[in-house]
Amino acid sequence: MKKIIYIPVLILLVIMGCNTKKSTESSFVTRQGHQFIWNNKPYYFVGTNYWYGGILASEGRGGNRDRLIKELDLMQSVGINNLRILAGAEGPDNEPFRVTPALQLEPGVYNDTLLDGLDFLLNEMGKRQMHAILYLNNTWEWSGGYGQYLNWCGYGDIPYPNIAPHSWPEFMAYCSQFHASDSCQKLYQEHIKFMLGRTNKYSGKKYTEDPTIMTWELANEPRALSDANKENFAQWVKTTADFIKALDPNHLVTTGTEGSWGCEEDINLFKQIHSYNSVDYMTMHIWPKNWGWIDCERISETLDSAIVLTDQYMESHFNVAKELNKPLVFEEFGLPRDHHEFNADDSTTARDKYYSHAFTKVEESAKENGVLAGTNFWAFGGYGRHYKEDPMWSNGDDLMGDPPQEEQGLNSVFDTDSTMGVIKEHAQKLKAIID
Repeated sequence: MKKIIYIPVLILLVIMGCNTKKSTESSFVTRQGHQFIWNNKPYYFVGTNYWYGGILASEGRGGNRDRLIKELDLMQSVGINNLRILAGAEGPDNEPFRVTPALQLEPGVYNDTLLDGLDFLLNEMGKRQMHAILYLNNTWEWSGGYGQYLNWCGYGDIPYPNIAPHSWPEFMAYCSQFHASDSCQKLYQEHIKFMLGRTNKYSGKKYTEDPTIMTWELANEPRALSDANKENFAQWVKTTADFIKALDPNHLVTTGTEGSWGCEEDINLFKQIHSYNSVDYMTMHIWPKNWGWIDCERISETLDSAIVLTDQYMESHFNVAKELNKPLVFEEFGLPRDHHEFNADDSTTARDKYYSHAFTKVEESAKENGVLAGTNFWAFGGYGRHYKEDPMWSNGDDLMGDPPQEEQGLNSVFDTDSTMGVIKEHAQKLKAIID
């Protein structure tokens, strides 16, 4: 039988008052209808993609904790409070166009140095009241992803699309086998269990109990990859999201999709995969260069037409978010520098204009308590620099926002870029609206 202890009301109020700040500051980001809630008020955030953060935070190859601390402080100083991060790459480190070092070297075999790095990163983010969106897989080749799981499960060599005689259609056909493969799903779910079962060495918190983590994301840009595979893809989204929620009811879960572009241009499929109870919110990516919305030889001159197409794309996804009563995050967007060069000397006038337009959409949404809850621009390059003539990444080069299959500096936002001022101004406006 419990012993009941009576505490005078005044003393009780003092105790509660002393604990309120600690309790509030440790709360999870949650969802109420079409809004995120944090610290008992709507959470509209300023974020970036920092996929390499766990590697940079490690004490092994690719690690640089001094740079990491400086970059986290820089991000905090301009108001960035949400980082979208790759939990870790899969597979051997000698594959082409692959992030190295890998976290999961082979099924169930992990790089402890990188796990320690991810722990360190999350702990440092927690000190700065930042939140993490962690994606656990990838459609694309640059971190292993679908292709690596299929290779592990006996589906043959990965047909890398940038290596002749292979092509993008061949690569996508290969990867489309992932969703319906029982052997691949078994390995992937074991990986999910392993990651969610971890305890942070620095904070002592279980990952499932760490409010620094905002979201578990199924994959980076998960796609059906063909019309014939839509049903398998949708079932995979539901099964995987249900699986994560069963292991961790504290955190949000989302897909990581580009939107209708990543759903075989089928807005109804986009709606379906975000309608499941275990999927808390919706994601959207826009890539004006990759989608042919700008002319790379005339970026500034063709930007306005790209903004018109951006607005149209966003509006169609706003409508679905309103219908499903769930938040929407604009979690990837980028633009090359004005003259399509890859170094910090090239200006970013067009990029600044495009970012400003995207940020204005979030500010308008926050004013109206709307569905667009935040952005994660692609990507933060910080103090990283590429000094070689060859623009492609190789071991020993600085990690930046551009993955190894792309020119280093293509979409990276460096510490000296005028874009940093645009981000800071947006963060100040957003804070004023929320407060």
